[in-house]
Amino acid sequence: MSASAAGTSAATYWLEHAWLGTRVEPGVTVETAHGRITAVYPGTQAPPPGATALRGLTVPGLANAHSHAFHRALRSEVQVGSGTFWTWRDVMYGTAARLTPDTYHALARAAYAEMALAGITAVGEFHYLHHAPDGTPYTDPNAMGEALIAAAAEAGIRITLLDTLYLSSGPSAERGGAPLTRQQLRFSDGTADAWAERVSALRTADPGQALIGAALHSVRAVPADQMATVAAWAEAHDAPLHIHLSEQTAENDACREAHGRTPAALLADHGVLGPRTTAVHATHLTDQDIELIGSSRTGTCMCPTTERDLADGIGPAVALEAAGSPLSLGSDSHAVIDLLEEARAMELDERLRTRRRGHWTAAALLRAASATGHAALGRPDAGVIEPGAPADLATVALDSVRTAGARPAIGAETAVFAASAADVRHTVVAGRHVVQDGVHTLVPDVPTALADAIAALRP
Repeated sequence: MSASAAGTSAATYWLEHAWLGTRVEPGVTVETAHGRITAVYPGTQAPPPGATALRGLTVPGLANAHSHAFHRALRSEVQVGSGTFWTWRDVMYGTAARLTPDTYHALARAAYAEMALAGITAVGEFHYLHHAPDGTPYTDPNAMGEALIAAAAEAGIRITLLDTLYLSSGPSAERGGAPLTRQQLRFSDGTADAWAERVSALRTADPGQALIGAALHSVRAVPADQMATVAAWAEAHDAPLHIHLSEQTAENDACREAHGRTPAALLADHGVLGPRTTAVHATHLTDQDIELIGSSRTGTCMCPTTERDLADGIGPAVALEAAGSPLSLGSDSHAVIDLLEEARAMELDERLRTRRRGHWTAAALLRAASATGHAALGRPDAGVIEPGAPADLATVALDSVRTAGARPAIGAETAVFAASAADVRHTVVAGRHVVQDGVHTLVPDVPTALADAIAALRP
Protein backbone atom coordinates (compact mmCIF):
# COMPACT_ATOMS: atom_id res chain seq x y z
CA MET A 1 0.00 0.00 0.00
CA SER A 2 1.20 3.49 -0.82
CA ALA A 3 0.62 5.71 2.21
CA SER A 4 -0.21 8.74 0.10
CA ALA A 5 -2.26 6.78 -2.44
CA ALA A 6 -4.27 5.21 0.39
CA GLY A 7 -5.52 8.63 1.40
CA THR A 8 -6.48 10.05 -2.00
CA SER A 9 -10.19 9.87 -1.15
CA ALA A 10 -11.70 11.96 1.62
CA ALA A 11 -12.54 10.35 4.96
CA THR A 12 -14.03 11.72 8.16
CA TYR A 13 -13.29 10.34 11.62
CA TRP A 14 -15.06 11.13 14.87
CA LEU A 15 -12.77 10.76 17.85
CA GLU A 16 -14.59 9.95 21.08
CA HIS A 17 -11.66 11.51 22.96
CA ALA A 18 -8.60 13.11 21.35
CA TRP A 19 -5.24 14.13 22.76
CA LEU A 20 -4.48 17.43 21.08
CA GLY A 21 -0.96 17.87 22.41
CA THR A 22 -1.70 19.59 25.71
CA ARG A 23 -5.16 18.36 26.64
CA VAL A 24 -7.76 15.67 26.02
CA GLU A 25 -10.87 16.90 24.20
CA PRO A 26 -14.13 14.93 24.00
CA GLY A 27 -15.91 14.61 20.67
CA VAL A 28 -13.48 15.74 17.97
CA THR A 29 -14.27 15.44 14.26
CA VAL A 30 -11.30 15.10 11.92
CA GLU A 31 -11.71 15.51 8.17
CA THR A 32 -9.02 14.12 5.85
CA ALA A 33 -8.25 14.21 2.14
CA HIS A 34 -5.24 13.13 0.07
CA GLY A 35 -3.68 11.57 3.16
CA ARG A 36 -3.70 14.73 5.27
CA ILE A 37 -5.91 16.30 7.91
CA THR A 38 -7.96 19.11 6.39
CA ALA A 39 -10.04 20.18 9.39
CA VAL A 40 -10.37 19.51 13.13
CA TYR A 41 -13.64 20.31 14.95
CA PRO A 42 -13.63 19.87 18.75
CA GLY A 43 -16.88 19.77 20.68
CA THR A 44 -18.77 17.40 18.39
CA GLN A 45 -21.14 15.50 20.65
CA ALA A 46 -21.91 12.66 18.22
CA PRO A 47 -20.43 11.27 15.00
CA PRO A 48 -21.49 13.35 11.99
CA PRO A 49 -23.24 11.52 9.12
CA GLY A 50 -20.75 9.36 7.24
CA ALA A 51 -18.01 9.64 9.87
CA THR A 52 -16.15 6.60 11.20
CA ALA A 53 -16.20 6.54 15.01
CA LEU A 54 -12.94 5.85 16.83
CA ARG A 55 -13.95 5.06 20.40
CA GLY A 56 -11.33 5.45 23.10
CA LEU A 57 -8.48 7.96 23.24
CA THR A 58 -7.03 8.91 19.86
CA VAL A 59 -3.47 10.22 19.71
CA PRO A 60 -1.27 11.04 16.72
CA GLY A 61 0.20 7.98 15.06
CA LEU A 62 3.28 6.80 16.96
CA ALA A 63 6.82 6.92 15.57
CA ASN A 64 9.23 4.05 16.16
CA ALA A 65 12.47 5.97 15.62
CA HIS A 66 14.84 2.99 15.85
CA SER A 67 14.23 -0.50 14.49
CA HIS A 68 16.24 -3.51 13.36
CA ALA A 69 13.43 -5.52 11.78
CA PHE A 70 15.34 -8.80 11.65
CA HIS A 71 15.85 -8.75 15.43
CA ARG A 72 12.18 -9.69 15.75
CA ALA A 73 13.31 -13.26 15.03
CA LEU A 74 15.41 -13.19 18.22
CA ARG A 75 12.56 -12.62 20.64
CA SER A 76 12.57 -15.29 23.39
CA GLU A 77 15.46 -17.17 21.73
CA VAL A 78 17.99 -14.80 23.30
CA GLN A 79 16.45 -15.21 26.76
CA VAL A 80 17.90 -18.70 27.12
CA GLY A 81 20.84 -18.64 29.52
CA SER A 82 22.76 -15.53 30.53
CA GLY A 83 25.46 -13.31 29.08
CA THR A 84 26.15 -9.77 27.91
CA PHE A 85 25.50 -7.55 24.92
CA TRP A 86 28.43 -9.23 23.19
CA THR A 87 27.11 -12.79 23.62
CA TRP A 88 23.69 -11.58 22.44
CA ARG A 89 25.43 -10.12 19.38
CA ASP A 90 26.82 -13.54 18.46
CA VAL A 91 23.28 -14.97 18.34
CA MET A 92 22.14 -11.96 16.30
CA TYR A 93 24.92 -12.54 13.76
CA GLY A 94 23.67 -16.10 13.22
CA THR A 95 20.20 -14.86 12.29
CA ALA A 96 21.60 -12.09 10.09
CA ALA A 97 23.63 -14.63 8.11
CA ARG A 98 20.49 -16.53 7.06
CA LEU A 99 18.54 -13.60 5.62
CA THR A 100 17.89 -13.16 1.90
CA PRO A 101 15.89 -10.38 0.24
CA ASP A 102 12.85 -12.65 0.15
CA THR A 103 13.06 -13.90 3.73
CA TYR A 104 13.87 -10.42 5.00
CA HIS A 105 10.83 -9.04 3.19
CA ALA A 106 8.57 -11.65 4.79
CA LEU A 107 9.96 -11.04 8.30
CA ALA A 108 9.89 -7.25 8.01
CA ARG A 109 6.36 -7.24 6.61
CA ALA A 110 5.17 -9.22 9.62
CA ALA A 111 7.17 -7.11 12.10
CA TYR A 112 5.87 -3.88 10.59
CA ALA A 113 2.33 -5.26 10.74
CA GLU A 114 2.91 -5.91 14.44
CA MET A 115 3.97 -2.26 14.74
CA ALA A 116 0.76 -1.11 13.06
CA LEU A 117 -1.21 -3.17 15.58
CA ALA A 118 0.67 -1.23 18.28
CA GLY A 119 -0.38 2.16 16.87
CA ILE A 120 2.94 2.83 15.10
CA THR A 121 2.46 4.65 11.81
CA ALA A 122 6.13 5.30 10.92
CA VAL A 123 9.35 3.39 11.51
CA GLY A 124 13.00 4.33 11.26
CA GLU A 125 14.71 1.19 9.96
CA PHE A 126 18.42 1.22 10.83
CA HIS A 127 19.51 -0.92 7.90
CA TYR A 128 22.96 -2.46 7.47
CA LEU A 129 22.32 -5.92 5.95
CA HIS A 130 23.21 -4.79 2.45
CA HIS A 131 24.88 -7.69 0.62
CA ALA A 132 25.10 -11.47 0.45
CA PRO A 133 26.68 -13.18 3.50
CA ASP A 134 30.15 -13.26 1.91
CA GLY A 135 29.95 -9.55 1.11
CA THR A 136 29.14 -9.96 -2.58
CA PRO A 137 26.57 -7.38 -3.75
CA TYR A 138 23.28 -8.71 -5.05
CA THR A 139 22.51 -8.15 -8.74
CA ASP A 140 20.49 -5.22 -7.47
CA PRO A 141 22.85 -3.73 -4.85
CA ASN A 142 19.85 -2.28 -2.97
CA ALA A 143 17.78 -5.47 -2.97
CA MET A 144 17.67 -5.71 0.82
CA GLY A 145 16.70 -2.07 1.33
CA GLU A 146 14.04 -2.30 -1.35
CA ALA A 147 12.64 -5.40 0.38
CA LEU A 148 12.23 -3.37 3.57
CA ILE A 149 10.54 -0.48 1.78
CA ALA A 150 8.11 -2.89 0.11
CA ALA A 151 7.47 -4.64 3.42
CA ALA A 152 6.49 -1.38 5.13
CA ALA A 153 4.16 -0.45 2.27
CA GLU A 154 2.44 -3.83 2.42
CA ALA A 155 2.07 -3.53 6.20
CA GLY A 156 0.53 -0.09 5.77
CA ILE A 157 3.08 2.06 7.60
CA ARG A 158 5.58 4.71 6.59
CA ILE A 159 9.31 4.01 6.65
CA THR A 160 12.48 6.06 6.80
CA LEU A 161 15.17 3.68 5.58
CA LEU A 162 18.28 4.73 7.48
CA ASP A 163 20.84 3.18 5.17
CA THR A 164 23.87 2.47 7.32
CA LEU A 165 27.62 2.66 6.75
CA TYR A 166 29.52 -0.24 8.35
CA LEU A 167 33.21 -0.68 7.51
CA SER A 168 35.21 -1.99 10.48
CA SER A 169 34.97 -4.26 13.51
CA GLY A 170 36.32 -1.68 15.93
CA PRO A 171 38.02 1.69 16.26
CA SER A 172 41.71 1.88 15.44
CA ALA A 173 44.28 4.61 15.20
CA GLU A 174 45.24 3.04 11.86
CA ARG A 175 43.46 4.24 8.74
CA GLY A 176 40.45 2.06 7.94
CA GLY A 177 39.81 0.70 11.44
CA ALA A 178 40.04 -2.92 12.57
CA PRO A 179 39.30 -5.57 9.91
CA LEU A 180 35.77 -6.91 9.59
CA THR A 181 34.92 -10.32 10.98
CA ARG A 182 33.43 -12.98 8.72
CA GLN A 183 29.94 -12.26 10.10
CA GLN A 184 30.25 -8.55 9.26
CA LEU A 185 31.23 -8.85 5.61
CA ARG A 186 27.69 -8.46 4.31
CA PHE A 187 27.32 -5.14 6.12
CA SER A 188 30.12 -3.35 4.30
CA ASP A 189 30.37 -1.34 1.07
CA GLY A 190 34.16 -1.08 1.43
CA THR A 191 34.35 2.72 1.64
CA ALA A 192 32.07 5.63 2.46
CA ASP A 193 32.25 6.76 -1.17
CA ALA A 194 31.02 3.37 -2.37
CA TRP A 195 28.24 3.50 0.24
CA ALA A 196 27.21 6.96 -1.01
CA GLU A 197 27.13 5.76 -4.61
CA ARG A 198 24.91 2.79 -3.73
CA VAL A 199 22.54 4.80 -1.55
CA SER A 200 22.23 7.56 -4.13
CA ALA A 201 20.85 4.97 -6.55
CA LEU A 202 18.09 4.00 -4.09
CA ARG A 203 14.80 5.55 -5.16
CA THR A 204 11.35 5.58 -3.60
CA ALA A 205 8.24 5.88 -5.73
CA ASP A 206 6.25 7.57 -2.97
CA PRO A 207 8.05 9.93 -0.53
CA GLY A 208 4.87 10.03 1.52
CA GLN A 209 5.38 6.37 2.30
CA ALA A 210 9.18 5.99 2.21
CA LEU A 211 12.10 8.33 2.81
CA ILE A 212 15.81 7.55 2.53
CA GLY A 213 18.02 8.61 5.41
CA ALA A 214 21.60 7.88 6.42
CA ALA A 215 23.29 6.25 9.36
CA LEU A 216 26.73 5.61 10.75
CA HIS A 217 26.53 2.33 12.58
CA SER A 218 28.83 3.41 15.43
CA VAL A 219 32.35 4.59 16.09
CA ARG A 220 33.23 0.89 16.24
CA ALA A 221 32.08 0.31 12.68
CA VAL A 222 32.99 3.59 10.94
CA PRO A 223 36.59 4.82 10.82
CA ALA A 224 36.96 8.48 11.70
CA ASP A 225 38.20 9.43 8.25
CA GLN A 226 34.98 8.09 6.65
CA MET A 227 32.44 9.88 8.85
CA ALA A 228 32.37 13.24 7.08
CA THR A 229 31.32 11.63 3.79
CA VAL A 230 28.10 10.35 5.33
CA ALA A 231 27.39 13.63 7.12
CA ALA A 232 27.89 15.50 3.84
CA TRP A 233 25.58 13.09 1.97
CA ALA A 234 22.85 13.60 4.57
CA GLU A 235 23.18 17.39 4.34
CA ALA A 236 23.17 17.38 0.53
CA HIS A 237 20.00 15.23 0.48
CA ASP A 238 18.33 17.01 3.43
CA ALA A 239 18.11 13.59 5.05
CA PRO A 240 18.09 12.48 8.70
CA LEU A 241 21.32 10.99 10.04
CA HIS A 242 21.38 8.45 12.88
CA ILE A 243 24.15 6.70 14.83
CA HIS A 244 24.46 4.23 17.71
CA LEU A 245 26.36 6.18 20.36
CA SER A 246 28.10 4.99 23.53
CA GLU A 247 25.87 1.96 23.93
CA GLN A 248 28.65 0.04 25.67
CA THR A 249 31.46 1.11 27.99
CA ALA A 250 33.80 -1.12 25.97
CA GLU A 251 33.03 1.02 22.91
CA ASN A 252 33.97 4.15 24.83
CA ASP A 253 37.20 2.62 26.11
CA ALA A 254 38.26 1.46 22.64
CA CYS A 255 37.48 4.88 21.16
CA ARG A 256 39.55 6.67 23.79
CA GLU A 257 42.44 4.28 23.22
CA ALA A 258 42.33 4.75 19.44
CA HIS A 259 41.49 8.45 19.22
CA GLY A 260 42.13 9.97 22.63
CA ARG A 261 38.55 11.16 23.02
CA THR A 262 35.02 9.92 23.63
CA PRO A 263 32.74 8.83 20.78
CA ALA A 264 30.64 12.00 21.12
CA ALA A 265 33.74 14.20 20.90
CA LEU A 266 34.97 12.24 17.87
CA LEU A 267 31.63 12.75 16.11
CA ALA A 268 31.70 16.45 16.91
CA ASP A 269 35.21 16.73 15.45
CA HIS A 270 34.03 15.20 12.17
CA GLY A 271 30.87 17.25 11.71
CA VAL A 272 28.39 14.50 12.55
CA LEU A 273 26.49 16.17 15.41
CA GLY A 274 23.73 18.65 14.65
CA PRO A 275 19.94 19.12 14.33
CA ARG A 276 19.49 16.50 11.58
CA THR A 277 21.36 13.87 13.65
CA THR A 278 19.89 11.46 16.20
CA ALA A 279 22.14 9.60 18.64
CA VAL A 280 20.65 6.23 19.53
CA HIS A 281 21.03 5.00 23.13
CA ALA A 282 23.61 7.59 24.32
CA THR A 283 23.89 5.50 27.46
CA HIS A 284 27.40 6.06 28.81
CA LEU A 285 28.19 9.75 28.47
CA THR A 286 30.41 12.26 30.23
CA ASP A 287 29.13 15.69 31.23
CA GLN A 288 31.10 17.08 28.30
CA ASP A 289 29.40 14.59 25.94
CA ILE A 290 25.98 15.72 27.15
CA GLU A 291 26.91 19.34 26.53
CA LEU A 292 28.17 18.54 23.01
CA ILE A 293 24.97 16.70 22.11
CA GLY A 294 22.62 19.23 23.65
CA SER A 295 24.32 22.40 22.44
CA SER A 296 24.39 21.05 18.87
CA ARG A 297 20.66 20.19 19.06
CA THR A 298 21.46 16.58 18.23
CA GLY A 299 18.47 14.39 19.05
CA THR A 300 18.56 11.34 21.31
CA CYS A 301 16.57 8.16 20.69
CA MET A 302 16.09 6.14 23.85
CA CYS A 303 15.19 2.45 23.53
CA PRO A 304 14.45 1.47 27.14
CA THR A 305 13.03 -2.03 26.57
CA THR A 306 16.12 -3.05 24.58
CA GLU A 307 18.56 -1.26 26.88
CA ARG A 308 17.16 -3.14 29.87
CA ASP A 309 16.89 -6.43 27.95
CA LEU A 310 20.57 -6.28 26.97
CA ALA A 311 21.65 -4.99 30.40
CA ASP A 312 23.17 -1.92 28.73
CA GLY A 313 22.33 0.60 31.44
CA ILE A 314 20.12 3.67 31.81
CA GLY A 315 21.02 6.66 29.68
CA PRO A 316 20.97 10.25 31.02
CA ALA A 317 17.77 11.23 29.21
CA VAL A 318 16.81 13.99 31.68
CA ALA A 319 20.21 15.65 31.44
CA LEU A 320 20.27 15.32 27.65
CA GLU A 321 16.87 16.96 27.26
CA ALA A 322 17.81 19.72 29.69
CA ALA A 323 20.94 20.36 27.63
CA GLY A 324 18.82 20.82 24.48
CA SER A 325 18.57 17.33 22.92
CA PRO A 326 15.04 16.39 21.68
CA LEU A 327 14.03 12.91 22.88
CA SER A 328 12.47 10.21 20.72
CA LEU A 329 11.79 6.51 21.31
CA GLY A 330 12.46 3.22 19.52
CA SER A 331 11.85 -0.49 20.01
CA ASP A 332 15.29 -1.38 18.56
CA SER A 333 15.69 -5.16 19.03
CA HIS A 334 11.92 -5.71 19.47
CA ALA A 335 12.10 -7.50 22.79
CA VAL A 336 8.61 -6.01 22.76
CA ILE A 337 6.98 -3.74 20.19
CA ASP A 338 5.12 -1.23 22.32
CA LEU A 339 5.83 2.50 22.13
CA LEU A 340 3.60 3.13 25.15
CA GLU A 341 5.88 0.81 27.13
CA GLU A 342 8.96 2.63 25.80
CA ALA A 343 7.52 5.94 27.00
CA ARG A 344 6.58 4.49 30.38
CA ALA A 345 9.94 2.78 30.77
CA MET A 346 11.90 5.98 30.16
CA GLU A 347 10.13 7.61 33.09
CA LEU A 348 10.19 4.54 35.34
CA ASP A 349 13.88 3.87 34.71
CA GLU A 350 14.62 7.42 35.83
CA ARG A 351 12.52 6.90 38.94
CA LEU A 352 14.57 3.83 39.83
CA ARG A 353 17.81 5.72 39.36
CA THR A 354 16.81 8.86 41.28
CA ARG A 355 14.16 7.51 43.67
CA ARG A 356 11.96 10.41 42.60
CA ARG A 357 8.76 10.42 40.52
CA GLY A 358 7.56 12.68 37.74
CA HIS A 359 10.52 13.53 35.49
CA TRP A 360 8.22 13.88 32.46
CA THR A 361 4.51 14.52 32.16
CA ALA A 362 2.41 12.05 30.23
CA ALA A 363 2.07 14.69 27.50
CA ALA A 364 5.85 15.02 27.20
CA LEU A 365 6.23 11.25 26.94
CA LEU A 366 3.54 11.05 24.24
CA ARG A 367 5.35 13.77 22.28
CA ALA A 368 8.56 11.73 22.47
CA ALA A 369 6.60 8.76 21.09
CA SER A 370 5.01 10.80 18.32
CA ALA A 371 5.98 14.31 17.13
CA THR A 372 9.65 14.22 18.14
CA GLY A 373 10.07 10.73 16.72
CA HIS A 374 8.52 11.71 13.40
CA ALA A 375 10.81 14.76 13.21
CA ALA A 376 13.83 12.51 13.82
CA LEU A 377 12.68 10.45 10.82
CA GLY A 378 12.47 13.44 8.50
CA ARG A 379 8.75 14.21 8.93
CA PRO A 380 8.62 17.39 11.03
CA ASP A 381 4.96 18.04 10.16
CA ALA A 382 3.76 14.72 11.60
CA GLY A 383 2.76 13.63 15.09
CA VAL A 384 -0.01 16.17 15.71
CA ILE A 385 -3.76 16.23 15.15
CA GLU A 386 -4.19 19.51 13.31
CA PRO A 387 -4.92 20.72 9.77
CA GLY A 388 -2.07 20.10 7.34
CA ALA A 389 -0.56 17.21 9.28
CA PRO A 390 -0.47 13.66 7.89
CA ALA A 391 -3.73 11.88 8.69
CA ASP A 392 -2.06 9.32 10.97
CA LEU A 393 -3.94 8.33 14.13
CA ALA A 394 -3.84 5.67 16.85
CA THR A 395 -6.73 4.94 19.19
CA VAL A 396 -6.20 3.40 22.64
CA ALA A 397 -9.12 1.65 24.32
CA LEU A 398 -10.25 3.21 27.60
CA ASP A 399 -12.41 0.25 28.59
CA SER A 400 -9.94 -2.66 28.74
CA VAL A 401 -8.96 -4.38 31.97
CA ARG A 402 -5.86 -2.16 32.03
CA THR A 403 -7.53 1.17 31.31
CA ALA A 404 -11.10 0.92 32.62
CA GLY A 405 -12.17 3.28 35.38
CA ALA A 406 -9.94 6.26 34.70
CA ARG A 407 -11.48 9.61 33.83
CA PRO A 408 -11.21 10.33 30.08
CA ALA A 409 -9.82 13.78 30.91
CA ILE A 410 -6.63 12.09 32.11
CA GLY A 411 -6.52 9.77 29.10
CA ALA A 412 -2.90 10.71 28.35
CA GLU A 413 -1.84 9.43 31.77
CA THR A 414 -3.92 6.30 31.23
CA ALA A 415 -2.33 5.64 27.84
CA VAL A 416 1.25 6.08 29.05
CA PHE A 417 1.11 4.58 32.52
CA ALA A 418 -1.56 1.86 32.20
CA ALA A 419 -2.19 0.88 28.58
CA SER A 420 -0.15 -1.38 26.34
CA ALA A 421 0.07 -2.15 22.64
CA ALA A 422 -2.71 -4.69 23.20
CA ASP A 423 -5.06 -1.79 23.92
CA VAL A 424 -4.61 -0.15 20.51
CA ARG A 425 -7.97 -0.45 18.81
CA HIS A 426 -7.46 1.53 15.60
CA THR A 427 -4.53 2.71 13.48
CA VAL A 428 -5.07 5.13 10.61
CA VAL A 429 -2.28 5.94 8.14
CA ALA A 430 -2.74 8.63 5.49
CA GLY A 431 -6.45 8.65 6.22
CA ARG A 432 -6.87 4.90 5.71
CA HIS A 433 -7.84 2.38 8.37
CA VAL A 434 -4.86 -0.01 8.62
CA VAL A 435 -5.96 -1.50 11.94
CA GLN A 436 -9.70 -1.56 12.62
CA ASP A 437 -11.13 -2.88 15.88
CA GLY A 438 -7.78 -4.51 16.62
CA VAL A 439 -7.57 -6.36 13.29
CA HIS A 440 -4.97 -5.58 10.63
CA THR A 441 -6.78 -4.84 7.38
CA LEU A 442 -3.84 -5.62 5.05
CA VAL A 443 -2.08 -8.58 6.72
CA PRO A 444 -4.93 -10.96 7.60
CA ASP A 445 -3.14 -13.08 10.22
CA VAL A 446 -0.14 -11.27 11.73
CA PRO A 447 0.77 -13.99 14.29
CA THR A 448 0.94 -16.63 11.56
CA ALA A 449 2.92 -14.31 9.31
CA LEU A 450 5.44 -13.78 12.13
CA ALA A 451 5.63 -17.48 12.98
CA ASP A 452 6.17 -18.51 9.37
CA ALA A 453 8.78 -15.84 8.69
CA ILE A 454 10.75 -16.72 11.81
CA ALA A 455 10.53 -20.47 11.20
CA ALA A 456 12.04 -19.95 7.75
CA LEU A 457 15.20 -18.56 9.39
CA ARG A 458 15.83 -21.45 11.76
CA PRO A 459 18.92 -23.50 10.84
